[in-house]
Amino acid sequence: MTSPPAGAPPLLNIANVLTCVRLVLVPVFLVTLFADHGQSVQWRLAAFGVFAVAAFTDRLDGQLARSRGLVTAFGTIADPIADKALTGSALVGLSVLGMVPWWATLLMLGREIAITLLRFAVLRHGIIPASRGGKAKTLVQTVAIGFYLLPLPELFGAATAFAWLRGTLLGLAVLLTVATGVDYVLRAVRLRAAAPAVAPDPSDAT
Repeated sequence: MTSPPAGAPPLLNIANVLTCVRLVLVPVFLVTLFADHGQSVQWRLAAFGVFAVAAFTDRLDGQLARSRGLVTAFGTIADPIADKALTGSALVGLSVLGMVPWWATLLMLGREIAITLLRFAVLRHGIIPASRGGKAKTLVQTVAIGFYLLPLPELFGAATAFAWLRGTLLGLAVLLTVATGVDYVLRAVRLRAAAPAVAPDPSDAT
């Protein structure tokens, strides 16, 4: 077995463990969300709790990986997969329950898939880092999903007010999804235009 290079972070580290925990929590979240057809206040609170814990691990594992030098190839690939699995399962689940319109779910998931493919397409020219807008989009999506998961009208009444709040958050999430998607496309075009057509081969100089 080939040992990792000297100084390389171990594969089994706290950041990667948290990423794996988030992946494991996705099916747990779906079970709690669909329990009693999504009508039980207790199960909806449980679903919100699982989602909140999983979302917190998304923030925590990245911070730990960067601050402690625990960035690994596995984490670089697994972290965004776990993030999109959690957000995607929540949006699809809420749409199945009739709470979030399908057009919004398909638009947001389509954007994530398209940008991921775009990043791979321009990878040989460079890496497109996450932007502030992209981070804001993720935060607003997470908050919006949280408000849809919480059975607020059942607990406190005022269904119209909570419906307006949820709709506003969802609309903002959709707006940021579209705006940041366009921004990533423009950055990819600029990155490709700025990169040399063919990277020079050092052997050509001999």
